[in-house]
Amino acid sequence: MSTIDIRHPHSLSPAQARESVQRLAETLSSRFGVQYGWTGDDLLFERSGIDGRVRLEPGALRVTAKLGLLFGAMKGSIEAEIRKVLGERFG
Repeated sequence: MSTIDIRHPHSLSPAQARESVQRLAETLSSRFGVQYGWTGDDLLFERSGIDGRVRLEPGALRVTAKLGLLFGAMKGSIEAEIRKVLGERFG
């Protein structure tokens, strides 16, 4: 099983960061069938072959995910896309 662990700094307020992560989760849900829900400052998400979380930290986001066999083979491209989206949305 492959894993992704990305910490991305940002300068948003906690409320702005949470709102941006929520919008991102809604997009992922509609495009890829990802199920998600909040537990405190953690947005948990899953779909077949992916289990992960986005943790809101002071001044940063931390994205972690466990990838099943199929998605593990695409880890590099998935991680690159996550980094791209974080850069676009969170500077």
